Amino acid sequence: MSDAEPSTPAQPSTASWRRVSVAVDAPQHSGLTGPLDYLGPQDLAPGTLVQVGLGRRDTLGIVWDDPPSGEAAGDALPEDQLRPVGAALDALPPLSASWRRLLDFAAAYYQRSVGELALAVLPPQLRELDAAQLQARLKKLDKAEAAAARAADQAPPERPALTEQQSAALAAVQALAAQASPPPALLWGLTGSGKTEIYLRAAEDALAQGRQVLVLVPEINLTPQLEARFAARFAGHSIVSLHSGLTPAQRLRHWLSAHLGRAQLVLGTRLAVFASLPRLGLLVVDEEHDPSYKQQDGARYSARDLAVYRGHLERIPVLLGSATPSLETWQHALAGRYRRIDLTERIGGGELPTVRLFDMNRLERKKGVTTALSVPLLDALRKRLARGEQSLVFLNRRGYAPVLHCDQCNWKSDCPHCSAHQVFHREDRTLRCHHCGVSQRVPRACPSCGNPDIAPLGRGTERLEEQLAEALPGARIARIDADTTRLKGSLEAQLGAVHDGEVDVLVGTQMVAKGHDFRRITLVAAVNPDGALFSNDFRAPERLFSLLMQVGGRAGRDAAQASRSELWVQTWYPDHALFQALQKHDYEAFAGSQLAERMSAGLPPFAHLALVRAEGRTVEAAREFLEAAQAQAQELPLAMGLLIYPPVPMAVARVANVERFQMLIEAGHRGQLQRFLRDWLPTLHGLRKRHKGVLRWAVDIDPLVI
Repeated sequence: MSDAEPSTPAQPSTASWRRVSVAVDAPQHSGLTGPLDYLGPQDLAPGTLVQVGLGRRDTLGIVWDDPPSGEAAGDALPEDQLRPVGAALDALPPLSASWRRLLDFAAAYYQRSVGELALAVLPPQLRELDAAQLQARLKKLDKAEAAAARAADQAPPERPALTEQQSAALAAVQALAAQASPPPALLWGLTGSGKTEIYLRAAEDALAQGRQVLVLVPEINLTPQLEARFAARFAGHSIVSLHSGLTPAQRLRHWLSAHLGRAQLVLGTRLAVFASLPRLGLLVVDEEHDPSYKQQDGARYSARDLAVYRGHLERIPVLLGSATPSLETWQHALAGRYRRIDLTERIGGGELPTVRLFDMNRLERKKGVTTALSVPLLDALRKRLARGEQSLVFLNRRGYAPVLHCDQCNWKSDCPHCSAHQVFHREDRTLRCHHCGVSQRVPRACPSCGNPDIAPLGRGTERLEEQLAEALPGARIARIDADTTRLKGSLEAQLGAVHDGEVDVLVGTQMVAKGHDFRRITLVAAVNPDGALFSNDFRAPERLFSLLMQVGGRAGRDAAQASRSELWVQTWYPDHALFQALQKHDYEAFAGSQLAERMSAGLPPFAHLALVRAEGRTVEAAREFLEAAQAQAQELPLAMGLLIYPPVPMAVARVANVERFQMLIEAGHRGQLQRFLRDWLPTLHGLRKRHKGVLRWAVDIDPLVI
């Protein structure tokens, strides 16, 4: 491309230079999508980091591959009008061709500028360092790694014996790794069936061949325990993590170690899928179904899908692990595009918890919300207390109550800036909006009618913790949610207390539902799961089934206690097909019924979606922008056969005084949708200039939340 601003002609000393493409982070409103043209030395290798001028500022860029000869040549500026590149960070090896192909694909598929995406996934501190400062960082890294190597314990760790099923699974993974271009593999294993041991053994094989290993986890709080597991197994090996919880200096140090090929194992959240790894030999995506792998702002990429594509590019095995695979992955396995490897038995002969569906219709109907803790559930909790066992009570809503309510005038604690309620937090007597973050003190009386008797409506984990403390005097009760784990180290400390047996009843949100190996928990209770059954979002049942299977999997992980482990589900709809499949631990039946519904309705994975969102100062501004975009879309030849739905408000239509609308586009074929978007989206940049009330707009390919 040739969109770099013309400047003064290149100096005579650059006469022997050539035209080079450089990916830069151009503003989205500029409409620039590809690399820009500059002048650079003949030997400037693609993948090199360089300083370049962009507008009135200097910025970091990446030397990109030249476009095919003749492509867009008619638009190219004469070389004497191109800016020269500045200093190169040539102490670093260039970013590899396969890394650049990954970024090319991701930028094109998710409809973003390649420079915006490529620069966003690099450590921010790289933009701040000159060549001398980078050299100093590299020397510091050399010293730190040398000290770590001297201190490393070289005794070979003990490895647990594999079960017959694990041995067969590992053999299947090894057979895939031996292929020239292995297909992705779905490691479908029950909770507690030993999937992590398969990851570890497969990683051993890759390391033995001098390759690097990348392991993705869905959330930061799962990284430390997995890191500890890998560190124990791979003593003496270099292991680094990559996630947003690192300081900028840590992130740069870990990224450099991976890029230089020194880090042998890299563990990280979704951003780590873009880690530069010159010798990558294995890619693992743990809990592949988790929605956290989908970025929800900026370039809305799916790290799981990009991991699969990266495996294809680099011709390496990709392991997708889950007890409840996403329906997209399950369908790929059914169709033979992915290899399915099953683990259907728990380690040590442990059993899955017995699922008990408690029918809330049996309770006496009372005014207001029926108590979340039924008498039979409290009795079951008391039995565990008497036996010295632990219980987990799961409610996926933090705070004390979702809303404060006045029964005299029907006032509710609505957020003044969002179309949502402010949540009541009793500990600090505040009302907090979980969307925009605004907080205020709880009023002494109803702001509308003056009634002093305003009351909480519904319940969150804070209120549930209080009710349990009243019902179970003397029980040691702990709560783990986003409110109790804000301080650094607090989550680790609370999890440690659970593992050490210092907690009798744990109350938690989805933070405790997955990945944790609680050995003493024999009872898990889900107290209010029904909301997702009737959501407008067609993916809500899939997420609910997965979450309940995951949280139930925290019970009975110790084989000695597994036979008496239970998952209680309190529901008003015990006959619902989802709960019936859950009671039998029958993921296959649930997935089959959901896929049949999706096929008849023309929904993913049998259709492909894009969602265009617009945010404006007024409802009219956001809606009219999308209506104009829809009108332009329908004039394009590639729109034939697509379903372009009218704009509608988002589920939470106003956040922080910004009005939000969205428009759904549905296609039967992925390729047609991509070609249409490439033709249509450039016109939206022009529309944005004419609709001044629009603050921003974005496209979401393969949206998870509708």
